[in-house]
Amino acid sequence: MKIVIAPDSFKDSLGAEGVAQAIAQGLAEVLPNAELVQCPMADGGEGTVNAILAVMSGERRQAIVDGPLGDEVTAHWGWLAQSRTAIIEMAEASGLQLIPLERRDACLSSSYGTGQLILQALDAGAEKIILTIGGSATNDGGAGMLNALGVRFYDASARELKPGGLALRDLDTIDLGGMDPRLQSIYFEVAADVDNPLCGAHGASYTFGRQKGASVEQIEMLDNALARFADCSASFLEQDVRNVPGVGAAGGMGFAAKAFLEAGFRPGVEVVAELVGLAEKIEGADLVITGEGRCDVQTLRGKTPVGVARIAREKGVPVVILAGTLGEGYEVLYEHGIDAAFALVSGPMSLADACLQAPRLLRERARDIARLWSL
Repeated sequence: MKIVIAPDSFKDSLGAEGVAQAIAQGLAEVLPNAELVQCPMADGGEGTVNAILAVMSGERRQAIVDGPLGDEVTAHWGWLAQSRTAIIEMAEASGLQLIPLERRDACLSSSYGTGQLILQALDAGAEKIILTIGGSATNDGGAGMLNALGVRFYDASARELKPGGLALRDLDTIDLGGMDPRLQSIYFEVAADVDNPLCGAHGASYTFGRQKGASVEQIEMLDNALARFADCSASFLEQDVRNVPGVGAAGGMGFAAKAFLEAGFRPGVEVVAELVGLAEKIEGADLVITGEGRCDVQTLRGKTPVGVARIAREKGVPVVILAGTLGEGYEVLYEHGIDAAFALVSGPMSLADACLQAPRLLRERARDIARLWSL
C-alpha cells in the first residue's frame, strides 16, 4: 500500500513538515508495511519556503530586514541554485504573524522588508523569483516593496511619502528613475491563494483589512488610498491592472508585482505542487491524506487541500482531509475531489490546548483512518 501525505501547516501549531510526520507516525502504527510518502505542502502563505525546501535540495538563506512596522526581523528565503531561482515568502518579512494582535495597523504596515529580500535574491544572481504572498500584514499595494527596489513616491509638495497604505491617498508622483535595473532581466511569478481585485467591495482593504487591524472607517480610507495608487500608476505606466484577478492579494502586493514587475500569476498550491513533484509522488498511490488548520467553504479559494485533491483526482486516487476544525460549509468540499474529512478534536478543548496537542491528535486520527482503511 502507498499513501501520500501532503498537508499544509496548521497555523500557530505545526509546520507542514511536522504535520506530515505526525500523520505518518499514526498510519505506521496500523500499517507498518505501507509506503508512506511525506510531501509537505503550502499555498503561498507562511511556511511555503520551508515546505519546498523540505522536499527539494535547496538552500535556506536569511537576512535582517525591516518588519511590517519597521522593527528589524530575521527573514528566510529559499535558493534553488541549479535553476537560479529564489523563493521569496512575503510572510517572512511582512507577515501578520510578526505583529502582536494589539499592534496590528493596516494603515502603517509596510511591505518594505519584502523588497529587501528581493534585493538579496538579485545579489545572489537570481534569474527567476517566485514571490509567495499569503499571510501579509500590509495594505500598502506593494508600495513599500517597490520603495526598497528604488521606486520613489511623492505628494503634491514633492515630499516623499511615509510608509504604509494610508499615505498613498496623498500620492501625486511616482519616480521610477532609481528602480534597480537588474529587475528588467528577472522573471517574477506570483504564487497567491486569492483572486481579489485591488479595490472595491471585494478588494484588498474590504476583504482583508479587518484582520490586519483596520477599523470600518479606516478600511474605506485604505480602499480610497489604493484607488489613488492605481490611478497614478495607470498614468505613469500607461496601463491599468487594478481589476486583474489576484492583484488584491496581500494588501495589493499582487498589484505592484503585476503593474511594476510584470509578474505572472499562478495559484500558490499549483506552484508548490510543481516544485515538489506532487503529481509524480501521487502516481500509483492508494490514498492521499491532506489537511490544514481549518477547512470550510473558503478552502475552495485556492487552498492546499483542494489543490492536492485536484491532482489526486486526475490520478484516480481518493483523498482524505485531516483538519483542526471543520467549519461551516465544509461539505461542499465533497464536490471537489475530497472523499472524506475529519476534525482532530474529539471533545471539548480550547484552541490553545488543541494547538499544543496537535501532534498527538494528528497521530490518533491518522491511526483511526488507517484502521478504517484496513477493513
